[in-house]
Amino acid sequence: MKKLSLLPLAAALMTGPALAEELDIGVSFFNLNERFIIGLRESLEQSAEAQGMDVNVEDARNDIGRQLSQVQNFIASGVDGIIVNPVHSDSTSAMSRAAAEAGIPLVYVNRQPVDIDSLPDNQAFVGSDERESGTLQTQEVCRQLDSEGKLLVMMGTLGDNAAEVRTQDIHDVIATPKCSGLEIVEQQDADFQRIEGNNLMTNWLTSGLEFDAVIANNDEMAIGAIQALKNVGYDMDEVIVAGIDATSDALAAMQAGELDITVFQNGPGQGEGAVDTLQRLIEGEDVDNAVWVPFELVTPDNLDEDVGRN
Repeated sequence: MKKLSLLPLAAALMTGPALAEELDIGVSFFNLNERFIIGLRESLEQSAEAQGMDVNVEDARNDIGRQLSQVQNFIASGVDGIIVNPVHSDSTSAMSRAAAEAGIPLVYVNRQPVDIDSLPDNQAFVGSDERESGTLQTQEVCRQLDSEGKLLVMMGTLGDNAAEVRTQDIHDVIATPKCSGLEIVEQQDADFQRIEGNNLMTNWLTSGLEFDAVIANNDEMAIGAIQALKNVGYDMDEVIVAGIDATSDALAAMQAGELDITVFQNGPGQGEGAVDTLQRLIEGEDVDNAVWVPFELVTPDNLDEDVGRN
């Protein structure tokens, strides 16, 4: 079994020398309408161009069947390598098997495959360890609430690995002695979407729930919650809102005094790391089956360091 490796931030942002021959690369993203994924695509394409790769990008539109078909089409067209941002972790086994049988290197990016340790030798995952994301987020909520308060939790897409781990992180933190004064009063999914976060927050407000903080699995849902709170004239100084990803919209909301906490997920580092890893697989190098790009906590105290990074 290949070991796991940690990709330092500086290394994640490095690109190797361009290849002598232009390579044909197929890339499938789970949903190109999602703000973080748009930035991930931009960094991936820029890095691929610098490496001398011709990239064919497809949008799976959150459809497992469509993404599998895209990967099969990449294989049939004889691409040199494939990068996949999975719709769902459970769908990755079929894609891994198809690429392995065709002898085509495959890299998963941002969203983890179902079992990293069992990936074939010519496949790898590049992304961030979700056990850090929700943990950093919730520990900061605990600190800002002085270890006591009522929480509303917005989950991402049900069954999605990131949503599951980030939500479990919240539960794990409030189970610690230091944060045991925190209580989850309601927890529901909002599909990682801003409009769904707005709708869910509106429903919670209508039901009269009492709360001190809203913890969302990503920034889009957190922004949706903020919009709903502002629509009813809620005093944003009276509630803590936390997200994950540190998107440009989230950082703007933090600058406006509306978002209190986010966690920087290094989209540029993941995109460039995926291209670099795929190139090394194509060249026959031995690559670790997981390359980790660290998460970083973002609050108003260090906001200036993160503006413009995603």
